[in-house]
Amino acid sequence: MTAPTPRTRGEELLLARISAAAGRAHLGRRLATYTATVLRGPAQGGPVRAIRLLPALARYGRSSAPKVCANARLDLYESGMTVAVKGRIHVVRYDATAVFQNSARPRGISALVGTSCTYTLTDVERKRIVLYRRPEDGEAAKWGPAIQRAIAHAQLPRAWAALRKGEHLAFGDIWLTAEKVGWGEFSVPWPQVQQLAMKNGAITLTIHGKHHTLTPTGSKIPNLYLFSALAERLRTEALQE
Repeated sequence: MTAPTPRTRGEELLLARISAAAGRAHLGRRLATYTATVLRGPAQGGPVRAIRLLPALARYGRSSAPKVCANARLDLYESGMTVAVKGRIHVVRYDATAVFQNSARPRGISALVGTSCTYTLTDVERKRIVLYRRPEDGEAAKWGPAIQRAIAHAQLPRAWAALRKGEHLAFGDIWLTAEKVGWGEFSVPWPQVQQLAMKNGAITLTIHGKHHTLTPTGSKIPNLYLFSALAERLRTEALQE
């Protein structure tokens, strides 16, 4: 058996700083560590600028990536995560962040190659972090869904309680209440919703056998997994009444 490679002094100091930051934010036990890519340039401009940048990265390939990307260490904890990049440590709490997920496939590339993806989050200092997943990045296939699931798990109880109290929850242009789902000026009672699904990157409702597209892309929906969990629970309960 090959012995693990000893950590360098710099790695030990970084780990200590990460652990201290996670401790101050009460993130709990560390669950996993990954190598990630962070988009540096658009982070201050918000999700829209980050999302618009993605097709450019896909179009120009690796040659343009070093201008806007940086390698980062991503540590997932029970109640949040840390992103260590360029000597700085960002702390994200799952119960107090929003994640926007945007996917794109480079033109002329087979579906078998895969899809690039960005995850835009907000840290405890209200600064945006944009994590970038290349099609060939196998680790991101694990940490991307893990982050979405963790955020949904952390925020679901509070969101469900709010709906039960009669509150109105907005996810981008789509909104939910305990009685209906709506977008813009239109709304539909839950008993009429036969199915809610993601199709070609858009959220669609099936009502009386007809499909209705709610948004042009799911990337405009914050915390997509949380939205899906709430919508499916509301739809299912309405059918059982």
